[in-house]
Parts: sequence; structure tokens; C-alpha cells
Amino acid sequence: MTETGAERTGGSTRDRLLLAAGELLHESTNREVSTRAICERAGVQAPTLYHHFGSKHGLLDAVVDHGFTQYMRDAARGGDTGDTDDPVAAIRAGWDNHVRYGLAHPSFYVLGYGEIEPGEPRSVSATATRMLLDLLNQVAREGRLRVAPDVAAHQLVAANVGVTLSLIATPGDPDLSWSAQLRDTIIDSVTDAATDDAPAARPAGSALSTVAVGFLAALDEDSGGLTDGETTLLREWLHRMAR
Repeated sequence: MTETGAERTGGSTRDRLLLAAGELLHESTNREVSTRAICERAGVQAPTLYHHFGSKHGLLDAVVDHGFTQYMRDAARGGDTGDTDDPVAAIRAGWDNHVRYGLAHPSFYVLGYGEIEPGEPRSVSATATRMLLDLLNQVAREGRLRVAPDVAAHQLVAANVGVTLSLIATPGDPDLSWSAQLRDTIIDSVTDAATDDAPAARPAGSALSTVAVGFLAALDEDSGGLTDGETTLLREWLHRMAR
């Protein structure tokens, strides 16, 4: 057997299987990878694959999760978000990074986001949502978020994933301009991205909800000496105003 990239790296059997499956998945044009091909490249027998991952699908799920974990780790370290302290700008950059990752790794992306089971969110979605929530809570504390952070996060993730899958499925070179248009529409609808030079037009009735969202974010950090019962009641009122 000729020496492959997976065999040259050494490492644990589990790592060799992950690397072999990842290489074959990247090389595949139809996201179809056989158990035999994975085992040959990793230099193991099929029972070894089943021992570590239960099935080929279990292995592919682990490969996708590993790839997205690396992507999320890079994003958490700053990635391509630019030199900015503005959380809204960071959210815009995060949207673009997400789209670029999907277009650069379509097989991984479709396995991670396209092949899902009803009622079973993928761990990669949960990780992305948590990172986005951190930024949205910062926006809320600045008094610039118009809806509750969890509502904004679900809207942004759904739109970001949808546009990425659509671009992957589009023949030819992807037109990223409408991704940017949708990005700005969604972000501007949930945040107040005003600057001193360009104040944002605030829809009627949104001022109170923005204050309520900011109050909720602050309450998460400091209850102000309120009892649990008082905090629960205050949260209920604030959630009503935030809507």
C-alpha cells in the first residue's frame, strides 16, 4: 500500500480516520465517500472505524464537527473580523466569514447545515449561535438592540445559513452582492447601527423596546439586589416591552 497523507501524519487511529475522511470528502464532487476508501487511506479495517465512530455517518459527523470547531476557534480569536470594537461591525464581518467558509468548503457545509433531522439542531449551529449571542448582548448593553438577543440570533443564523446554502447551490460564480444586501437588511432591522454622522431612522414605538432589551442584558450581569421573585417579575415585564 502506498503511503498516504493520513498515514504520514501518524497520530492516533481516530485522528487518522478523521483526516482520511476529511481528505476524501474534500476531494469528492458529490459528497459521497465509501467506508472502504476511508479505511484504505487511514490504513485500518472497517471494524476499527465502527469501534471509534459507530458508523460511517458517525465518522462524517465527527469530521464536520471538527472542521467547524476549527473555524469557530479561529473566529473566536478574531479571524477576519477586522480591527473594530463595534459589535455590530463584528456581526457583519462574521456573516461574510460564514458565507466564505461555506463556499470554500461546500461538502463540509452541506453535511453540517443541509443534512439535518427535524427537532435535532446540529452542534455547529449551537456554537455559532452562542458566539453571536455574546456580540448581541454587547449590542444590547449599549442600547442598540431592538429585539431580544435570542430572537435576533435565531433570525441572523437562519438567514446566514439560508443564503450560504443558496449560494452553494447556484451554478457558476456566486453573486455575493445579494448576500451583503440581505445581511444589511437583517442586521439593520434588529440593531440601531447609527453613528454620529449618520443617525439611524428608528421605527415608531421601538425606543421603549430598545431600552427594555438593554435593561435585560444589564440584568443578566447585575440584579441590583433584587430578590429572585422580583427579578423574575421584572424580566417578564421587560420581555413584554422588548416585543
